[in-house]
Amino acid sequence: MISVCLATYNGAQFIEQQVRSVLAQISENDELIIADDGSTDSTVDKLLAFKDVRIKIISGVSSLGIVKNFERALVEAKGDIIFLCDQDDVWLAGKVEACVNALETSILVVTNCKVVDAELNTIADSFFYTRKSGAGILKNIAVNSYLGCCMAFNKRLLNFALPMPANLPMHDMWLGLIAESEGEVSFLPEPLLLYRRHSNNASPTASKSHFSLLKKVSYRMTLSYLLLSRLIVNKLKRF
Repeated sequence: MISVCLATYNGAQFIEQQVRSVLAQISENDELIIADDGSTDSTVDKLLAFKDVRIKIISGVSSLGIVKNFERALVEAKGDIIFLCDQDDVWLAGKVEACVNALETSILVVTNCKVVDAELNTIADSFFYTRKSGAGILKNIAVNSYLGCCMAFNKRLLNFALPMPANLPMHDMWLGLIAESEGEVSFLPEPLLLYRRHSNNASPTASKSHFSLLKKVSYRMTLSYLLLSRLIVNKLKRF
C-alpha cells in the first residue's frame, strides 16, 4: 500500500491539478492523506469536490506550521511506502513506479524534477544540476538537496525520524539526513515532477534565499544539534 502525504495551506490556486496528477498514479487500495493547516480559501472545498474515497482530509483550525502539519499526515499514513507531496506541483508519468522500484534496495529515494513557473514554463530542466544534488550528511547540511516533493521512503524510516523535534527547521532535510544514517539513499536523475515556483510558495527552495548569513548558520547549527541528538537516541534504542 502507498500513502501520499500532502500538506496544504491556502493552496486553492493549484491544488486540483496536483491532486489529479497524484490520483492518476496510485491504485484504488492506496491513500492520499491531506493535512490542511487551517486554510481560509477554497482549498478544502476543492478537495471535497473530488469525492474520491482515497482522499483522507485532516483539517485544523489553527496553524501548526509546515513541519508539524506534514508530521500530522505522516502519523496517519498506513502504507508501507510513503510519498511526500506539495500542494502546487505536478507529478509526471512514471514517478510512482520508479520510486517503488528504487525502494526495493533503498530506504529513501529522491527523484529529479524540472523547475517551472506558475504557468508551468520551464525555468530549469534539472533541479539536480542546479543544486548539485546527491547523498552526504555534511554536504546536505551545507546545501540541502532533499526536496520533500521529490521524496519517497519506506515507512520504517518513521521509526527513527518521528517524533520530529519541536524546533526543527525543515521536515524534508530531517527525513533525508536520518535516512542516510539508517540505510541506502538513492537519487534518480530522471525528472519526474514539475516543481512549481511562484510568489506564494511555502519554502524558498530553488530560489534565492532571503535569509541572512547569520540566520543560515543558526539554521544549520540547530539542525546539526538535533540530528546528532536523534542519532544517539536511535543508537541507544538498539541496545
